[in-house]
Amino acid sequence: MAYSNYSFRREAWKRLRKNKGALFGLIVILLAVLIAVFGYLIAPDNSPNADLQTVEIQAKKPGYTQQFLKITERKYGGGSWFGRFLNGNPLQYKLIPIKGYRIKGDSLLINKFIDDDTSVVHYYSINSITVNNPASLPRHIIRKKYWLGTDKFGRDILSRLIIGTRVSLAVGLIAVIISLTLGIILGSLAGYFRGWVDEVIMWLVNVTWSIPTLLLVFAITMAMGKGFWQIFIAVGLTMWVSVARLVRGQVMSIKEMEYIQAARALGLRNSRIIVRHILPNILGPVLVLAAGNFATAIIVEAGLSFLGIGIQPPQPSWGLMIKENYNFIITHNPMLALIPGFAIMLLVLAFNLLGNGLRDAMDVKSD
Repeated sequence: MAYSNYSFRREAWKRLRKNKGALFGLIVILLAVLIAVFGYLIAPDNSPNADLQTVEIQAKKPGYTQQFLKITERKYGGGSWFGRFLNGNPLQYKLIPIKGYRIKGDSLLINKFIDDDTSVVHYYSINSITVNNPASLPRHIIRKKYWLGTDKFGRDILSRLIIGTRVSLAVGLIAVIISLTLGIILGSLAGYFRGWVDEVIMWLVNVTWSIPTLLLVFAITMAMGKGFWQIFIAVGLTMWVSVARLVRGQVMSIKEMEYIQAARALGLRNSRIIVRHILPNILGPVLVLAAGNFATAIIVEAGLSFLGIGIQPPQPSWGLMIKENYNFIITHNPMLALIPGFAIMLLVLAFNLLGNGLRDAMDVKSD
């Protein structure tokens, strides 16, 4: 049996590798995972939530470059490396956009950028800028390039897109874990025991299924409150019904096989039969459904954030980024809203392609 399972997995992996669409989806997902894990290490703005705001340069197009005066506000000495890796570096400076500057004695005269046609002259003490280290002044005049432009608050779109990857993958992962846990448990009980257990569980499934998904998530979110973890749980609690229906049907089919009947005749406990002999044989269809649910969870979270009841500012979410910048679609800079939309589309497409590839790879009839 062990060799047979190993051989099947190896053949399934061979089929999956031959599927170019599934392979593309897998590569995109792995890249998204790496970006999510190392987000604050690769993001140009590694402040918490990539929330460094410079309103003077709001809604700039991709490739925009701006010169800044970097003023140290405090020396950073707290927090662990893991904390900075997980949540970003707390700001220890502020950036002032400038059009030009010159040194006058022990002062720095800058032309502060207001807009493309306006600037205001300001004086700063060099010692205050450099924390009594005038030789370091050149390091306080920096130039930043915004590869994907800036949003309406002057924040770096690329950085918020990178950090927002965490939200999309996290909501998908947690929603799938919750839906698989509930769906497998309830579906297994309904399919194996039948009778009144099946009737009660299927009644609950049908009632839940009859409520529109977005409306149900909206109601759960309102009951639990807005927040990061609440939205994850709310999405997960609405996706278990499809898993339960699938598992129930698979269990009902496998339960009638001879080896299950033999296990029951030997007096094995029902729990052992379900866990050791039935569930391992239905993992293929469940994994395919999980990939589809992952994609659905990403879309639902983006929709809720766009409506304002999902992820709350300043935490970046692709749906929230669309909400904050969708007005620019009909004005001078539609890319502010289209870029996170493309990111959602690409990640959802990747999971759907992977799900289709898993379905074909695990279909023994395909040979």
